[in-house]
Amino acid sequence: MELLKKELYEELTGNILPYWMNKMQDKENGGFYGKVDGGEALHRQADKGAVLNARILWTFSSAYRIFEDPVYLDMAERAYHYILDYFLDKEYGGLYWKLDYRGNPVNTKKQTYAQGFALYGFSEFYRATGRPEALEIAKQFFYLVEKQAYDPVKGGYFEAFTRDWQPIEDMRLSTKDANEKKTMNTHLHLLEPYTNLLRIWQNPEVRLAQQKLIRIFTGKILNRQTGHLGLFFDENWISQSGLISYGHDIESSWLLYEAAEALGESSLTEEIRQKSLAVVEAALEGLQPDGSLIYESDGEHDDTDRHWWVQAETVVGLVYAYRNSGDEKYLNKAKDCWKYIQKHLTDRKSGEWYWSVDAHGKRNSRDDKAGFWKCPYHNSRMCMEICTFVN
Repeated sequence: MELLKKELYEELTGNILPYWMNKMQDKENGGFYGKVDGGEALHRQADKGAVLNARILWTFSSAYRIFEDPVYLDMAERAYHYILDYFLDKEYGGLYWKLDYRGNPVNTKKQTYAQGFALYGFSEFYRATGRPEALEIAKQFFYLVEKQAYDPVKGGYFEAFTRDWQPIEDMRLSTKDANEKKTMNTHLHLLEPYTNLLRIWQNPEVRLAQQKLIRIFTGKILNRQTGHLGLFFDENWISQSGLISYGHDIESSWLLYEAAEALGESSLTEEIRQKSLAVVEAALEGLQPDGSLIYESDGEHDDTDRHWWVQAETVVGLVYAYRNSGDEKYLNKAKDCWKYIQKHLTDRKSGEWYWSVDAHGKRNSRDDKAGFWKCPYHNSRMCMEICTFVN
């Protein structure tokens, strides 16, 4: 573990974070550039996404909280103020989905997923700085999500809305997703910021919302027969897809445990510990002999590409499984996956990681090196989770 911690500290501080500090700051129009393509070309006039900016806020706030390097605080401050000045809808609340490169809204829909990441970022900025206004903004986002997105009839949270929080026809998070009213992905990324909010604000309403979210996972999203998580649901929680996402399975395993742990209820924590280990075992159906985890499967055909975020979550999920079981096989698998990352995904020349490689290790140059979805989040979080790991 100590060697793994050392290597991941060096990866974070020497390869991942410097890329964003040195290449992505938009000093002409503010905030951060919206895109570096797979050929390492910077697109100065690319649109700027809410998710990317909220994840930058979380990442550098967390890095400053842990390592206390003021250069990380400068980056967090930059993200914090840009989000408040440009992404925040002063009239209807919440974050716009997308801005142009000058900061003008070009897509004003309210994706619940993005509001969750805003809450994640603002709560972490408060943890890092102790500034009362950041906590107040985090509280506002919690109440906004609970008021506008929560389904009081069937439970859980609806996927998306118009700018003024009315129903919207196209609810998809991305073109790859099914157009359904409820998704595992959005619920997972509400669970995560609610956990973070509980760390700084032990409010009964947040506790209750977290308890309900955990029960949505165990009662609606988790397939008890297979151990996999369902991905897309209608408003009545009827599953609309048989797709298996191995990366989301293993990411959920540790985020679900972390969520239960934040509530401090021993019986719930023990229940989720056991369930999380079962989810890890289901996810490992996609583990390959080279230590990597494939992307997804529809039951008949596998997508065998190795995506950057899936590998990062595999390392964290396996280290949590090691802690929660005491079985060193999980730690050994985590180290194997990290070796795979080092060999195939880290870019030692330009910095950061590549989006993905195929089953033969051939690099994918079609997708972004940095952009709307390629953020310093999964891989930075992997490094920070391991660096602060206590067995």
